[in-house]
Amino acid sequence: MRNLIPFIGRTPHVPLIRLQGMIAQSGRFGGGLNDAAIGPVIDRAFGRGKPAAVALVVNSPGGSPAQSSLIAARVRRLAAEKGLRVHAFVEDVAASGGYWLACAADDIWLDETSIVGSVGVISAGFGFHDLIARHGIERRVHTAGAAKSRLDPFRPETPEDVARLNALLEQLHAAFRDHVTARRGARLAAGADLFNGDVWIGRKAVELGLADGIAHAAPKLKELYGDRVKIVPMGPRKGLLRRFGSEMVAETLAAAEERLLWARYGL
Repeated sequence: MRNLIPFIGRTPHVPLIRLQGMIAQSGRFGGGLNDAAIGPVIDRAFGRGKPAAVALVVNSPGGSPAQSSLIAARVRRLAAEKGLRVHAFVEDVAASGGYWLACAADDIWLDETSIVGSVGVISAGFGFHDLIARHGIERRVHTAGAAKSRLDPFRPETPEDVARLNALLEQLHAAFRDHVTARRGARLAAGADLFNGDVWIGRKAVELGLADGIAHAAPKLKELYGDRVKIVPMGPRKGLLRRFGSEMVAETLAAAEERLLWARYGL
């Protein structure tokens, strides 16, 4: 009824989207933060009613560059279409792909203890060729295409394979740097090496231009949009089977992998 009465103002509302956990492609152990899972939530946040803005709560140690890019691109595309500002609030960590997501916002706000940065790309694995040789195991690989067996963990690493991998990592790193530079622009501290994979905490990160200040979601949104602003938490809709634990084993595996990423930041 109040919407039909022109002299009664609407209470402003801000959808709040939580971007939590390891960023991983859909289907990897059944878990992970990815565009397929969070995309519909982002679409609803921008498309429902007329929000005053959209807020992101980011708490991620990173993961897939492609999924980070897809999610961030969706946020920017919808923000441009709807003419809305986006605010990011970092909790424990927005590192690597997590910082990629935070940079999709127009401004980034931290806690005093938040960890941000890690603008770099990593590839890690193991080599087992000496182990299997000691046990008399012969590795047999047949390919059509010389590159198909590159970096096989059961064969010795070659300089050519390492050079090729480094070239791929450099391309991904360049895309990450370009995204951060485009989004943060002149706010980044001149002369500082911010793209070496290092991380910074709280006020130091603000000082370097990686974030805009120290603030938490509810008080900051009230400061920006008034004490009456309604903050609307938004998240994925869980299916019936998921709610009853049919993916418990898959999620346990995903949690183990994610635990390793969080451990890099002492969490």
